[in-house]
Amino acid sequence: MRSLGRGAAGKSPGAHPLQMTLWTDREVGVAWNVRISRRARRMSMRVFPGGRVEVVVPQGAGLPAVERFVARHRDWAERRSKELLQLAPKAAERQPQAVEIRLLDRLWSIEYVPGRRVRTEQVGDFVLRVHAPAVTDRYASQALVPWLTQLARHELSHRLRPLATEVGIDYSRMTVRRQRTRWGSCSTRGTISLNVCLLFQRPEVVRYLMIHELCHRRHMNHSKRFWSLVAALEPGWKPLDVELLQGWRQVPAWVFP
Repeated sequence: MRSLGRGAAGKSPGAHPLQMTLWTDREVGVAWNVRISRRARRMSMRVFPGGRVEVVVPQGAGLPAVERFVARHRDWAERRSKELLQLAPKAAERQPQAVEIRLLDRLWSIEYVPGRRVRTEQVGDFVLRVHAPAVTDRYASQALVPWLTQLARHELSHRLRPLATEVGIDYSRMTVRRQRTRWGSCSTRGTISLNVCLLFQRPEVVRYLMIHELCHRRHMNHSKRFWSLVAALEPGWKPLDVELLQGWRQVPAWVFP
């Protein structure tokens, strides 16, 4: 476990090596965590669906500085946490009994069974069996995320290829990532990266996001030309864009342990 500056803020057994619990469960109703990021240049705070609060700090940041940052933003974060918990109560579930994939309009039920190796297998048309030493938040996420990523890679690629042909814009390759802040991106080399969490969005929203990224193959910016191209390919893009911005409410908490 890495330390935060010279001290550690309540390290939690079994937590991710770059995550530490800021307060105990007795102090707050929903978990607050500190995540040390090698890429971060300044401190930031985010509230996830289900109400979980994450404070991102650069490496080398001292504990007093983190505490001062949290003290300044705690009231806002607590209000936002309660809002997201009320808006998406199911998102707080970290040991799910089912997984709903809105993109496919399908629901997989989940069975938990003892197992030495953490993994997920599909045992029926829409039944997942999670093998783990114990039914815990950590093991549930560890088992389900690889399954979700594989499903996303398959389903998103089968949608992006024909869509690119339909709109007449090519790309070099597609990657799938589990990002915390971006739904997608397009590199100058033609690589389109799509977020695993798109599986929890409606097909129309996913199509819009793909068109958005394909348009970046023509315009690597958000200029008037870019938005004109988006509007030409997807005339109803504005409400879809608003829905996408609110799409994090649909993402279960176990996706980001």
